[in-house]
Formats: sequence, C-alpha cells, structure tokens
Amino acid sequence: MRVFDGSDVQISGLSLTPPSELCRIAQAAAPERNPGSFSVLLGHGVAQRVGEDGRVLDEQRLTDLANRVAEVPGVIGVVLGGSRARGEHSEDSDVDLGLYYRPPLDVDALGALAREVAGPGAEVTRPGAWGPWVDGGAWLRIDGTPVDWIYRDLDRVVACWRAARRGEFTFNAQVGHPLGVPDFTYAGELALAEVLIDSTGELTALRQQMATYPVALAQALAAGLWEAGFTLDIARKAVSRADTTYVAGCLFRVVLLCAHALHGRAGRWLINEKGAIASAGRLPAAPAGFTARAHGVLAHLGDRPDRLSAAIAAAQTLLDDVRAVCNPSQ
Repeated sequence: MRVFDGSDVQISGLSLTPPSELCRIAQAAAPERNPGSFSVLLGHGVAQRVGEDGRVLDEQRLTDLANRVAEVPGVIGVVLGGSRARGEHSEDSDVDLGLYYRPPLDVDALGALAREVAGPGAEVTRPGAWGPWVDGGAWLRIDGTPVDWIYRDLDRVVACWRAARRGEFTFNAQVGHPLGVPDFTYAGELALAEVLIDSTGELTALRQQMATYPVALAQALAAGLWEAGFTLDIARKAVSRADTTYVAGCLFRVVLLCAHALHGRAGRWLINEKGAIASAGRLPAAPAGFTARAHGVLAHLGDRPDRLSAAIAAAQTLLDDVRAVCNPSQ
C-alpha cells in the first residue's frame, strides 16, 4: 500500500470542532485553484528530474498535472505525500499524489488524462481494485519520474478520522500489510501531506484538525497492548512443537503493536509498517535500545524450543518496558 508517511505531529488536548465551524474554516481556507498556490507548497524541495526525452518533471509540470487531475469529475482535491512532502526526497524518489474523491469518480476521464501525460500504455484502476484499504489509482511514469496516483474516498477518510477521535480503530486485512492497515492511517496520511489542490477547502480544514493527535487514540493504542501479552501467551504453546513459523508471526505482531503504542504515546502518526520499528526507536520516550531489541526478537529464532523460548522471553521484557512507558500509572 502506498501511504503518505512522514513528519511528526505532537500530541495535545482533543478539541472537537462542530460542523458549522468546520464549514467556516473550509470556506476561509479554500485556496484559489491556480499554479501559484501549488508552486508555493512545492517550493521547499521538488527535485528536477530529466527524463529520457529530455523533458524535466519540475514544479510547473507538477502544477499543471495537479490542476488537470483536479478537473476530473469526482476529484475533490490533490495532495503531495511521501518523502517529497517531508522534504526528504532524493532525485530518484517517486511523486506520490493522493486523489481525494467523492463517488462517482470519472475513471474514464482520469484514464484519458493518464494516457495523455504518461503514454498510451498508462492504466488507471477503478476504486477498490487494489483492495479495501489501498483503494486504487495508477502507477505512472511521467518525464522519467515514477508518479503514483492514489485514490482516497474523502467521506471514508472523514469517518475514520471521527473514529480515531473517539479512540476507535481496527487493523484491517489488506494484501501487502501483514499486520493490517489501521483505519486511522487515512487521517495520518492527510495530516502529514501537503495539500496542493483543495476545491472546497475541506482537505485544508481536516488537516488543521488532524494536526492535533487524538488523546483518545493514544490511550486506545496503549490499552491495546493487552493483545500483545495475549499473543505471547499463545506463542508459548507452540514452542514444544518447534513451530517457528507460528511463533515468528506472533512475535512480529507483538513488536508492531508496541511500535504503534509508542507512537501514540508520543502523539505521532504511524501509517506504514515499513520502518515502523526504527521510527519507534527514535521516539524520545522509547525504551532503551528499542529498535535493536525488537529486531533481535526475530533475528535468530531457529527451530529449537530453547531458542524460541528465548525469543519470546525477550519479547516479553520488551513489552513490559513499553507498557511502563505507555501506562506509567499501572
């Protein structure tokens, strides 16, 4: 799944905005749809990339592309995500564009645009074609640079955000995500992205709200560590059978649950399993040596009961330390 992972958002008190105020913010924040506003947002660092045909995918080309995408019926707005939104990109980095839409999305018009800008072989999917949480989009190559279009149903994003503010979340099954996609990923993506085109002002208003990490979500992630403890208990039952695969699956889930709880404690969005352990280890309140210890849990499992038991014991100690950080009163 392509997600807009990125920078830090500090935790603070939960402040609910009534619908009337959200509308007021949206109207005030709605930018004019012109290349200038997009260029300002991109100005902190879009690397130029020369393609095989000598053309350059520069700020102006991205400006034109985003504006044209936003003209497709159903598209509400376009955001820049990934390393480019964080200012951490390299010359070879993809351009991740999130296409926020309300059904019906005119896929035929979007496909025609894709073929125009990326060549006759370019294809776009229908919503849902990449799975229930990845949704759909296109993998394109424009002026020698990989450009990904990623669909996001705006009403579904809003629903997931409301659930996160209530402290409700689920890890949802999705191909390519062994832990599962947490539904608050949708909120985190938008919180960490750069809003490029926002025809109604809704994306900008939502992003302003999402800058405040929900206290209720942080508490729910910490409370969810019960699952990690239970998972270690059932992993122990597989030791005598030397069932390495089962134990490995359990341990993977345990360390990722710990990483999510630590990010919640720090008030920082975690929206991608890749790099999650290293990210957790960099948090100020992370237990000492978290990254090395978490990787070490899975590094040398082997197929002997004694080694499996040792790995589970190491995971238990790590979990105890994470609990101490996330639930200091317990």
